[in-house]
Amino acid sequence: MRKIIVFLSLSLVYLTSCTDFLDENPKSSITGDNFYKTETQALENVNYLYRIGATRRISQAASAYIGPKASIPGMLTGYFSNSYEGQEVVCKYSRLLTRQEHTNEISNTSDDIWDNCYAAINVANNAIVSIPNIQMDPNNASKLSAEAKFFRAFNYFYLVKTFGDVPLLLEPSTLENLYPERTAASAVFAQIEEDLKDAVDTLPEVTFANNGHRISKYVAAMALADVYFYQGDYANAKIYAKIVVESPHALTANTDLEGNSAFNQLRSTDDLNEVIYAQEYDAGISNGSWWPTYAFSSSATAVFGTYSIFERVYGPTDQFLNVYEGNDLRIQPNQFFHWTYTNPNNGKTWTAPEGQAGCWYYFDEGALLSTGISTKDWNFYRLAEAYLDYAESIAQTEGVTDEAATYLAKVQVRAATEGETEAEIKAGLLALSKEDFIEACWTERIREFPLEFKLWDDCVRTMKFPVISETEKGKVTYVDLIGAQNATGATIKQTDLAFPISLSELQRNPNLVQNEGYASK
Repeated sequence: MRKIIVFLSLSLVYLTSCTDFLDENPKSSITGDNFYKTETQALENVNYLYRIGATRRISQAASAYIGPKASIPGMLTGYFSNSYEGQEVVCKYSRLLTRQEHTNEISNTSDDIWDNCYAAINVANNAIVSIPNIQMDPNNASKLSAEAKFFRAFNYFYLVKTFGDVPLLLEPSTLENLYPERTAASAVFAQIEEDLKDAVDTLPEVTFANNGHRISKYVAAMALADVYFYQGDYANAKIYAKIVVESPHALTANTDLEGNSAFNQLRSTDDLNEVIYAQEYDAGISNGSWWPTYAFSSSATAVFGTYSIFERVYGPTDQFLNVYEGNDLRIQPNQFFHWTYTNPNNGKTWTAPEGQAGCWYYFDEGALLSTGISTKDWNFYRLAEAYLDYAESIAQTEGVTDEAATYLAKVQVRAATEGETEAEIKAGLLALSKEDFIEACWTERIREFPLEFKLWDDCVRTMKFPVISETEKGKVTYVDLIGAQNATGATIKQTDLAFPISLSELQRNPNLVQNEGYASK
């Protein structure tokens, strides 16, 4: 009951808007006849959606000891671990594939995801229902409603990937719908698609950065391509990925192959044209919290004076790093990963423990050397992902075509260090069989997004597990996901594909049924 009351309260919250940044902190509540009567209230409620729910589960570094909730599924592969997993046991049980034996101990994680996503959905539902009844500019009303639909869809997508079947609520929470039953995932996906299509059709054809950091047509199209991609509907994924690849977005180019590489620009610079959608951070309203500390192991406390705790919350194994060929730019020091760092302010040096590469992608120079406040935005979607989605979708539906090879080559050539041209790479791709080309797309996704929490989603989408060679750099083979051994040596089971519903949620709502393999009480 407490949770539904919280959801009801959230639906009445509005935020004070900020000129250049979407404020996240509720200023007051409005109830009764005064609620949701003005355009300002509508705007401020939709603004709230930018900083709650699934977006924060993916982008928020709220703890020094565990990364965002979206980092946890990557542990299921065994290729990543949390150095503090003795305390953050959900990471350990995920890595060992023993979550089923510890339902109670990991229920807080399930609660966090469930509660926050449904809180966001309830705010979105209130906006979608209420905005048409407000006297305001029709174009503004349409855009705000479309943004609310985007966030409702984004949160349901995160929920269904995490839990499978979930209750589908499309109206504001009331005392009459306190105990919803789970809805088949197929029906939830259908609603997600409908909401995102409305957003694509309604929102402006500009980039996120050029739209005042508000959801645009291209953000919605990228999310919809992702939804279709996840379901294996490659024909529709191709349609919406094409919208993005033909948009004004562009890949970030290498200025050099060192500190000004594309990957270092993506790490350090906000609002690059490659970025389709990001979570904004700044020093005043909402900062990146512990993100910079995730770049090092715990011994970095002796090197920096700006943060008191450092933990390797999403650390790759050496086996994972073998996904890269030796000449791939992304595996070179200070691109995505690093092994040593000397603080220029004091001359002290951090060295990675054996087998524990640091995550350079999380490094924030200003925060670590000076301010202690991270301001780097978190990128949810990049154009490189749209290129890879598009290339694979073409191959899945048409075979290996010139266009498919072109977009895969564009991503691969950026990581080349020995002078290969896009045309040379493309020619090699065109010689691949359909199966080999598709697997090349899968491998490129692993290499391009190693620290952006996409690996497990791809495992579930393809139902294949990437076996990365421990001895041969760049060699990856794919085996059936169910029955595969993860990098820890544990066997992946069907029940590993979903998180449990928390025990407290089951106790509160008698109409919910637990996911197979997990305890119900």
